[in-house]
Amino acid sequence: MNRSSTPPTSTPPTSTPPTSTPPNAGSAGSAPREPFDRRLARGVQRVTASALGPYQTAIVRIGFSLTWLLFLLRELPHRHELYGPDGSWAWGLARQLIAQNDAFTVLMWSDSDFWFETVYVLALLSALLLLLGWRTRAVSVVFMVGVLSMQNRSVFVGDGGDNVIHLAAIYLVLTRCGQVWSLDARRAAREAARAAEGAGAPRRDVVGPLLWTVLGGLLLATTYYSDTNGSAWLLVLLWVLWLGQALWWLVCRYAPGEPRTLLDVLANLTHNAALVVIMAEVCLIYATAGWYKIQGSRWQDGTALYYPLQLDYFAPWPVLSDLLGSSGVMVMVLTYGTVLIQVAFPFALFNRKVKNVLLVAMMLEHAGIAVLLGLPLFSLAMISADAVFLPTAFLVWLGARVGRGKDRLLSRPRGTVPDQRRTGEEAAPRTLVG
Repeated sequence: MNRSSTPPTSTPPTSTPPTSTPPNAGSAGSAPREPFDRRLARGVQRVTASALGPYQTAIVRIGFSLTWLLFLLRELPHRHELYGPDGSWAWGLARQLIAQNDAFTVLMWSDSDFWFETVYVLALLSALLLLLGWRTRAVSVVFMVGVLSMQNRSVFVGDGGDNVIHLAAIYLVLTRCGQVWSLDARRAAREAARAAEGAGAPRRDVVGPLLWTVLGGLLLATTYYSDTNGSAWLLVLLWVLWLGQALWWLVCRYAPGEPRTLLDVLANLTHNAALVVIMAEVCLIYATAGWYKIQGSRWQDGTALYYPLQLDYFAPWPVLSDLLGSSGVMVMVLTYGTVLIQVAFPFALFNRKVKNVLLVAMMLEHAGIAVLLGLPLFSLAMISADAVFLPTAFLVWLGARVGRGKDRLLSRPRGTVPDQRRTGEEAAPRTLVG
């Protein structure tokens, strides 16, 4: 039969409703955007379940502890004149000032040389141990006490870098800064590997409780001898830290279930909040510095950099300072560039690529200040603060490069261990902890 002669089938007309595209759907071929409540729940889960920025906090810990350690070593021959009994700012004057500003320093407990030497050695030792990442939670408290005691003893000694270290020493106490690149992380990795191999019950930690017991005795002495009212907030903070660590030890030993999870969540929240505060501090430093520079006439006409180059105090390399100061164009570019970078940096955080470019520029600027103006420790302190914004991928790459270099330096002579490349065995994956 001819197809044209076939009568049409009588099917009821169906009206196809128009397809409605959800307002949050993307273009054709792209997955629809996740609902806001799910994204919020995932964000809350991430903030509470993990301590963010482990590499950033580790590099900040290493940077500030190294800066303070180098400062104490540099001033070791002059420590008595700066902070000790032989200083122009005598012990009696410091006591009168501290009675007015209510600062905290253990150097006011006694004016003897023995007590000063003890505090100075403890400050040196805590900086070294924090740099290595040994018992970071306890050592960071001793590091903070050492920094506050030295700087509050002679408030007229130091520069802006000391103020940054002053604040960072308090913030580091609240962070979990020993997750990577530390002896703590190395010890935790060994315990995890031992547990994975089924080597039996975990080893009992004796050093940690003993260390916190000693710190508790020192805290009792601090509470007894401290007679200033303004430092009461710091004593409260120290007692909260000590009692919190005691509670952590008891929970880990006798209630490792939900109570341990709750304390872990609180520790993560505290760490993440302290990390945000460090970032906000760096932004405030550059924002205020940049906007104050804009108001200065020398910064407006582009000649501000010329004047410190003419001072002998800020000219460790006179030939280099004269060469740079003789170029008006270079002075103007560096002057305007400094203001532009400092003002624009807080806004550049909304764009990752722009932020990374300005971050490199600021670090190079501080390196130039260290060389041209002779302020290496100030520059190192500011670079350590800037490091909180470094990308994680770069820090992982940097840790891998440092790890390879360490392996080459510590490798045994050829023939004492089997050469994996020669035998064709696959190399074990490298870890960044420790």
